[in-house]
Amino acid sequence: MFGKWIGLITLGLAVTVGVYAYAEKFLDWIRFQSIGTRDYIHDRLSRMFIEVPLNTILAVQVALSFGTGFLVFLAMLPTVKAGIFLGSLVAAMGWYLPRPLIDFMYQRRIDKFVLQMIDGLSLMSNGLKSGLSIVQAMSLVTQEMPNPIQQEFNLVLSQNKLGVALEEAFLNLSKRIKSDEVEMFVTSVNILKETGGNLSETFDTIVTTIRERIKVEQRIKSMTTQGFIQGMVVMSVPPVMTLYFYNQDPEYMKPMFTTFVGWVILLVIVMLEGVGFLLIRRIMKIDV
Repeated sequence: MFGKWIGLITLGLAVTVGVYAYAEKFLDWIRFQSIGTRDYIHDRLSRMFIEVPLNTILAVQVALSFGTGFLVFLAMLPTVKAGIFLGSLVAAMGWYLPRPLIDFMYQRRIDKFVLQMIDGLSLMSNGLKSGLSIVQAMSLVTQEMPNPIQQEFNLVLSQNKLGVALEEAFLNLSKRIKSDEVEMFVTSVNILKETGGNLSETFDTIVTTIRERIKVEQRIKSMTTQGFIQGMVVMSVPPVMTLYFYNQDPEYMKPMFTTFVGWVILLVIVMLEGVGFLLIRRIMKIDV
């Protein structure tokens, strides 16, 4: 009995020391997963010119996580333990889902902007050759081309009209659109405005570089898509087989969803599926 109390006291002291030592990191992690995620999503949406109040973003996060988790819990009744387990799992997935979804939307916008730069910079190059200034050439792009390049160039011109130096407005553009092509464009414009040079020839060179990079990226994508599809097919085997066996013999599969061992197996399956998906994406992602 005495040894049991000594063990409990030792465990309590160890937990107390650990919490004290890592309290700041733990609190930072909690903040990042809650308010930090909300702020991150708001920042990404703002960069895409989508204005959503912070409270609305938080409400959507709560609805996707706790709301869907509660619905799953209700669907699993009267099996309370299985409902709690699966509901908690769905709630965690719902909480983490918005961030990668927003990142996907943001990356699509960047890719579309880079594609539009080919026509946009060609248009600016022709405008500079005809005697227009760089501001006038950008105005021409905003009149002739759709979003997102129209929105981004309009914001650069608006900032410049409000007194922001053109160089700083271009730097703000490179912060909103994280891309090597945009960084190359902004750096070229800012350097040549200070040192002097032929901007139209520089734009033509940038357009040629972007075209060649896109060709290489498309070739790589076509080569890696088959491997990615094969990986997705392999990943779909466990859930498909689970559904098949459950449909054929529900009583045989019932322990998987109603016992502790079954929940552990499901959790391990989900974790391994997630790790497999991340590894497949990592292998298939090749930077050009």
